[in-house]
Amino acid sequence: MSGAANPTRESNASAAPSSHERHAPIARAAVPRLGSVRAAFRPQRAGVVYALVLLVVGLMIATAVRGQPAYLSVTNASNIVGQAAPYGILAIFMTVVLISGNFDLSVGSVAALAGAVALLTIDDIGTVGAVALALGAGLVAGTINAVLVQIVGVNAFIVTLGSLTAIRGVVLILLNGESVTAQSQALASFDAQTVAIPAALCVLVGCAVLAGAAARLRAALRAADGVPLDGFFVASVAVGAGAIILAIIAPGALTQPLPVWLMLALSLVVSLMLRFLTVGRNLHAVGSSLEAARLSGISVNRYKMVPFVLSGVAAAGVGIIFAGQFNSLDPNALSGTELTVIAAAILGGTSLFGGAGFVAKSVLGTIVLFTLSNGFNVLNLGSNYQYVVQGVVLVAASAIYTVASRGGNVRRRAGAATATAAVDGAGASPGQP
Repeated sequence: MSGAANPTRESNASAAPSSHERHAPIARAAVPRLGSVRAAFRPQRAGVVYALVLLVVGLMIATAVRGQPAYLSVTNASNIVGQAAPYGILAIFMTVVLISGNFDLSVGSVAALAGAVALLTIDDIGTVGAVALALGAGLVAGTINAVLVQIVGVNAFIVTLGSLTAIRGVVLILLNGESVTAQSQALASFDAQTVAIPAALCVLVGCAVLAGAAARLRAALRAADGVPLDGFFVASVAVGAGAIILAIIAPGALTQPLPVWLMLALSLVVSLMLRFLTVGRNLHAVGSSLEAARLSGISVNRYKMVPFVLSGVAAAGVGIIFAGQFNSLDPNALSGTELTVIAAAILGGTSLFGGAGFVAKSVLGTIVLFTLSNGFNVLNLGSNYQYVVQGVVLVAASAIYTVASRGGNVRRRAGAATATAAVDGAGASPGQP
């Protein structure tokens, strides 16, 4: 009887996985996920972060050599972010338009129109009515662009270039070629209003973000089909740690003008929507392959038109903010804004061909451009050199993204070929060549 029982115990013992075998799936699952984390640090993924760090370090060294005050001070950093905030808001929604496969050249003119409408009407109909009317102007402009591009079928470059010129003409007509100033200070008070985030709250938020990142890491390592770690995980860790460090070493930086917090809030909300919601996946699908998205049942017209409308409304909001900075507006105000915003999106790695883009990186691209401008002012260098350097930086960034992406495609094709060869070899019988 005992001899009969032994095979059973042996079979049970052989069936029970060892400790090494139990942890083998975790190890196998960790390899591709950690590989995805490493990929987030490649130039085509984090190029704008490297550019910002190198730029700040270079300016810190330059100011130290010249014997000037420290460049990376709370005051100077707040100044840069405050100047970049309106353009960062435009870059957020320009990125959405670019992901959909279009672009909008009319944002500067729409912003100027909204600012002019707000200043012309605020003394007569009040703040709420003037702001609503200005936002309505942006809504109408964005809707016209959307209809002409998607329904009529005119090229987006032609439509938005024509809108840029026509709307600027409307601004000149409304203002009669002269600057406009309002008696009401409501818009100016909005732009000048500052909001202070308590340091304890910032630390609490940072800890919560890090806890979420740790939970995601644990789930990814334990489950073979868990959510893979990627750039969003890396960004979560960076944001959580950065919030805690900022609250400890520079709590004064938590007091910023309202437009800055508006830019950060919009960046967070839009990023999460594009990342986790169906609307984000559908938008990327429409920008990547229009025909494939249509065959999948996605409403292509909706995902092509809504970004234009959002861009128009966002441009109107920025125009209101800009009008509040001086409580006046020049007919040529915000000229060239569209090029700055598109450049910021390109620095952030957004594709001009659609289907790829990162809102937070576009905001960082905006900060890079304004850090350049601020650095030239601090070093007392001429504006002519500033344009040359900005152009060189933009072309260099595009070249780095292009070359890095080409290398990534080559590696992916080589990996796919190796995997195919391995599968073919495993499927062949021992006697086959």
